[in-house]
Order: sequence, then structure tokens, then C-alpha cells
Amino acid sequence: MRPIIGIGAYPRLVETAFGPTLLHTASRFYVRAVEVAGGVAVILPVTEPDRVGDVLPLLHGVLLTGGGDVQPSLYGATPMDCTSEVNPERDGFEVALLQGAMAAAVPVFGICRGMQLMNVAMGGTLLQDVYVATGQFHHDPHRWREGVHRVKIEPRSRLADALGVTELPVNSVHSQGIDRVAPGVRAVAWADDGSIEAIEADSPQQVLGVQWHPEVLEDQPEHRGLFTDFVEQARRLAARA
Repeated sequence: MRPIIGIGAYPRLVETAFGPTLLHTASRFYVRAVEVAGGVAVILPVTEPDRVGDVLPLLHGVLLTGGGDVQPSLYGATPMDCTSEVNPERDGFEVALLQGAMAAAVPVFGICRGMQLMNVAMGGTLLQDVYVATGQFHHDPHRWREGVHRVKIEPRSRLADALGVTELPVNSVHSQGIDRVAPGVRAVAWADDGSIEAIEADSPQQVLGVQWHPEVLEDQPEHRGLFTDFVEQARRLAARA
């Protein structure tokens, strides 16, 4: 049985022949990465948080994707000018989805915004501007399919096991990042300037997040390994169902 992976959608307003239309989208790169790893990709539209209980029993894994910024009020902060594309409805749905997945021991993988949302949902905080905090830019969208800086990985971590290495180059398409790590969560990868590049929760199942975008680095086996490991854990859950 191929495990079913729910991929969190990115709601965005798009001009169509019928006028402005709200679409719930997910990049083809997420879908392809899940399918190449052996999973069945299902895109989850943003709905009311109380619908999570209806959806979650159908899933064997949850992938939280990139997109706009997490609303600062969720971590007790006032929005800065740089904070953009905040979507409270998406935040509410994905917080409920994460909490439900953790309670049901469903593996979770967060990418970029997905990792930040995970940290906030579990009680951590974010840096609204990494450059202000570190003096280093981490937003290089023109080189989104390249490794633009290296990260060092904690050897005794799920992340290192999935990647098979303790240091590797990553892309960098973010202006925000993790500030205080949530209780029950630990940082497991760092950029040279000390910015946190990955986290994982203390939980029986995988609850792992990375700041970079491995789905667009599919030509590199280490990054593919993140999806292979994630889908394999989802497969084990499916086999027990």
C-alpha cells in the first residue's frame, strides 16, 4: 500500500476569466517529491480547524509547505513592515492539523514556512527579519535550485539519519526564521551565522522541519532522502492501520 500524504495548500488570489478567484495550490515540486518517494500526494485545502478530525484519519503523513509569513500575534509579536502575506485562516487550519497529527502519531514534515509554523504551534517564536538579527541575507530567490550556503547537522538526529550526511549545501529562500525554539523541540541544523536551519520534536513519530526547500533539489540524493525517509515512516503507519 502506498501511504497517503496530505500536502498543505497555499491559498492565493488569482485573476481568472471569472474575476479574482481564491485557489488552494501546492507546487508541483512537493507533489513530485512525495510521489517519487513512493507516496500518494493529496492537496489539503484550507478549511475550518474543526474539520481536521474528519481529514486526518485518511492520512499517513502530513507535509506542511512554504508560503506567506505566520501571523506574529501567534507568538506574541507585533508585525514588522517586512512581514507579508499573512493568512490567519491557513495558520489556524495548519496549527490544528499539526496538533492532530502529533496526537495521532502521524509523521509530519515541515518545509520553510512549514517549519516556522511547527515551531510557533508548539510554543516557539520567530525572527521576522533574519538580516536584522544576524546581518546576513537568507533570501536568494534567483538561485532557488542551487546550494547557496552550507548547513551543519547534529549527528545524533533524525535529520542526519535521513540525509546520510552531517553537512551539505542548501538553497535559501526565506527572510524570516526561528528565534526561540519551542519546548519539546530541538534545533538540529545551523547556518554559519548561527541561524537555525532545522528542528525536530521529541515524539515517537517524525516531526521534522527544515528551513530550505529540498523538493526543488531533487537531483541531489541527500535531499531526496528527506522525502524517502518521511514516506517510509508514513508507510509503516499505513501498514499498521
